[in-house]
Amino acid sequence: MLQEFLANNFSDDNGMPEGGTVDGVGLDIDWQAGPLGEEGPDRLEPNGAFVETVIAAALQRIEWYQAVSGGKFACPQNSATIEHLESAL
Repeated sequence: MLQEFLANNFSDDNGMPEGGTVDGVGLDIDWQAGPLGEEGPDRLEPNGAFVETVIAAALQRIEWYQAVSGGKFACPQNSATIEHLESAL
């Protein structure tokens, strides 16, 4: 079931992505705002979620549905979704 959600995407003065939010029932995402920088001692710590992390979380949940209760909730649609999410990562 697709639930409603509210998404806000922010840009800096140069039009570059600068974070954002997603809010819905059981869903609260603060997106990474700004770059982390190059690897090394000056690299910043993440301040928000990355799309890859959210995709991986959705993938984990659908894989769980495929296995829980002896596969009671397994279906071809979930299998296809798993393939597509794995490709996205």
